[in-house]
Amino acid sequence: MVSGRIPAVVAGLCDDAAVFPPGLAPLPDAVRAYRDRQDSWYAGLVGPLVLAAAALPRLGPLLPPDARLPVSVTLPGGPADVPAVLTGCAELPVDLRSVEVAVPEGMAAGEFLDLLAAGLEQVTGPEQIADLDVYVEVPRDQRRPAVLEALCSPTPPAASGAVPRSGRYRAKFRTGGVRADLYPDEAELAAAVAAVGQAGVPFKATAGLHHALRNTDPGTGFEQHGFLNLLLATDALAAGGSESDARALLAERDGDAVAGRVRALADDRVRGARAAFTSFGTCSITDPRDELVALGVLTAPVPEGARP
Repeated sequence: MVSGRIPAVVAGLCDDAAVFPPGLAPLPDAVRAYRDRQDSWYAGLVGPLVLAAAALPRLGPLLPPDARLPVSVTLPGGPADVPAVLTGCAELPVDLRSVEVAVPEGMAAGEFLDLLAAGLEQVTGPEQIADLDVYVEVPRDQRRPAVLEALCSPTPPAASGAVPRSGRYRAKFRTGGVRADLYPDEAELAAAVAAVGQAGVPFKATAGLHHALRNTDPGTGFEQHGFLNLLLATDALAAGGSESDARALLAERDGDAVAGRVRALADDRVRGARAAFTSFGTCSITDPRDELVALGVLTAPVPEGARP
């Protein structure tokens, strides 16, 4: 591995969610840190800055006109906010990479996707949003099977049917939170990844992936998934493995074993795994960076003064 280079297996894996809990960085600090990091050796590890839709009106004064800040915008209020977000981003010096849309409480999957498609087309039209990734946050209630089925359907359920789902709609899975019950167990997470993987629908993860390896949080006692465990589980399923294989990989706590398997992935396996598991949101970029270095997945450059 070349010193200071980001291997493809983790390139762009960490979306910068510094403004969200538990980090809760003030917006000016988060923007400044993101821009300062763009010249660092590990810049290639980082995806876009993730911001809530409500933050957009405060973003403009923090950016020079030529900044083109890469952003992903979350829409906790659901698809009704899509037109305002797309219009707002068009007026800012940002590169809108994706939107992450929650399914409002009580809204059925079909209604949600109809409203989402209508909101996207209302502002931009099908051709103009071809490169915009639209993540649908899959709820963990009784609507989950229907939302997953709709996302994995070969044709969009939206009434217009104007835009193919391939390459646009994606899944977003919550993998933790402030309570133990907000962490899906191995069976639930493996089944969700298997469902979207079989349909060729990429996914991202958010919340709870505070470490590279499966762990028990010493402060809360919560069982937390590791982001490298999730990467390996995704790879196993993409390569034809079973949900049982994925569950075992999600539960693995041996750092040498996990890191060794990640480092040993062949190029085609890396491409398959990362095409499926696009990224995860993290409120700290330095923590996953340092853990990846400690595990030998990343190699930090040697400071000039430290070279023999």
